[in-house]
Amino acid sequence: MRDVRLILVLGVALAIVGGGGILVPVLMDRLAPPAERPQAFALETPTEPPPAVPPDVEAFSKAMRAAAARVGPAVVAIGTSQSVDVSEMPFGFGDDFLRRFFGAEPQEPQPKPKRQFRQQGLGSGVIVSADGYILTSNHVVVGAEEITVRLADDREFDAKVIGKDAPTDIALIRIEAAGLPVAALGDSDKMEVGDWALAVGAPLGLQKTVTAGIISATGRANVGIADYEDFIQTDAAINPGNSGGPLVNLRGEVIGINTAIASRSGGYMGIGFAVPSNMAHDVMNRLREKGEVVRGWLGVSIQNLSKELAESMGIESANGALVSQVLDNGPAGKAGLKAGDVIVQYNGKPVKDVTELRTAVAWTEPGKKVEMVVLRAGKRETLSVQIERRSDQPQVARGQRGGGPAEIKDLGIQVADLTPETAQRYGYEEGQGVLITDVDASGLAAKAGMQPGMLILQVGGKPVRSVTEFKEAVQAADAARGIPMLVRAGDRQMFVLLKKR
Repeated sequence: MRDVRLILVLGVALAIVGGGGILVPVLMDRLAPPAERPQAFALETPTEPPPAVPPDVEAFSKAMRAAAARVGPAVVAIGTSQSVDVSEMPFGFGDDFLRRFFGAEPQEPQPKPKRQFRQQGLGSGVIVSADGYILTSNHVVVGAEEITVRLADDREFDAKVIGKDAPTDIALIRIEAAGLPVAALGDSDKMEVGDWALAVGAPLGLQKTVTAGIISATGRANVGIADYEDFIQTDAAINPGNSGGPLVNLRGEVIGINTAIASRSGGYMGIGFAVPSNMAHDVMNRLREKGEVVRGWLGVSIQNLSKELAESMGIESANGALVSQVLDNGPAGKAGLKAGDVIVQYNGKPVKDVTELRTAVAWTEPGKKVEMVVLRAGKRETLSVQIERRSDQPQVARGQRGGGPAEIKDLGIQVADLTPETAQRYGYEEGQGVLITDVDASGLAAKAGMQPGMLILQVGGKPVRSVTEFKEAVQAADAARGIPMLVRAGDRQMFVLLKKR
């Protein structure tokens, strides 16, 4: 009993202490004057109302939805398959592997056993006519033995290739159907950096996928994807399977055909490229009419002008395409074009750089006569040239030999006349120019990219067919201003600039 009473007393004591810890502070707060009572936490009432939601937010979302809805029904998923031969050896180990590691030699030559498997491919496309013509990328359908097209309404059709154009990575295919939804082709030349764009297609096989971004750049060239590059660059997410699908503006008009991504992982990294719709439209029409694209040919090698190279030639602007080589029997040679000329206008339009000129010539119908404006020795001249299709490369005119080997220490270069032996060794014609035999690694020539084995054809705009002519031309030039030289490496010609810094 004593123990029970003790436990009860302890329990009551703990209750009184605990309750006092809670009740006493509360009672003290109640008994304290109002000014000394602690204030309860309360949310502050905002002094100003929050900013109103801009009325154009919903309008922008509606524009996005409308653009996707306009083009969506005309976007298709493309599946391809083709047979690929592989060796029957397990893990890909063949005779070479066996000989290397086991010393096994076959008793008699035997054909390697082969087996075939079906390689599958995925891509996208966009319907451009109600009777079944579909625009896509060349690399989506190249080599395909079977092409299947799935429409937005999940109908499937077999397709055939109407034409392909690898230089622009554009292809035209067709399915047997009628009354199909058609996408509107927009004017890609009107697109500017910062404009919104949607990429629509079947990335990773996920059909009807829409991603959004902006135009990051226009006129993107020298990417190494195709021969004729004038890409629209976008940060709209493009992944494998998007190729061939449309890039559209907020009007739902196709302004490009998605063709490639710049990626180290193979997935989206914010840089995608699309063939401009104007170029794709032109290629499409030619493929539909003839099944191929016939391009014009000028018969020249051209390069971009740097600011320093332009100054050394006495040219005020670096705009234009510098002619580094003219084929004697080509259209330009017949028209009187010369190496060192700068083409600044073609067919009535200014020429900004090599990309613009190459594209303009390519889309000129062979047989058509066009006028070109060139800068020659600082003066503008107009030439009339008849564009042709590519022909055999002609011989370059021979020159006269004269003078022995020479070393120009100021330039860090040693040259010699071409002999029949050296001409044959390097693939040149005797008398074309002077051969570079040695280059000082720390000299001006090395800094300009010149190497032994190159041929120097011009110095300061003057042809040099011998060491004597080379030395005279160098002495007459001003290395402080810069000496432009026309050099040849194999069958390629270019201008380089040697300049003292």
